[in-house]
Amino acid sequence: QLQASGGGLVQTGGSLRLSCAASGRTFSGYVMGWFRQAPGQEREFVAAISWSDSTVTHYSDSAEGRFTISRDNAKNTVYLEMNSVKPDDTAVYYCAAATTVYRLRAGSTDYWGQGTLVTVSS
Repeated sequence: QLQASGGGLVQTGGSLRLSCAASGRTFSGYVMGWFRQAPGQEREFVAAISWSDSTVTHYSDSAEGRFTISRDNAKNTVYLEMNSVKPDDTAVYYCAAATTVYRLRAGSTDYWGQGTLVTVSS
């Protein structure tokens, strides 16, 4: 029900846009977000956005100022615009949905999408 795409190989300092298409149900009322998991590390929160108010966003410290989360309700899609990427951004990126931002950030999500791999070359 959540389909992530847009990953790939990008050079340090470059940009990439990930997409998360929702299907099968409406996600109105849910907080949508992105997580990532680097090799050998735990999954970590990256960004979140309210489905009903696109001005309500949350970012991890590592994402703040470089990444932008947005959504297109008409397309049932959430995006993660990644700018000024670094090798440390290399990870599998997952989209997720939860009823509150607190639950989302804690990883207590209601829905997970499959991951999309982002590789940043130095």
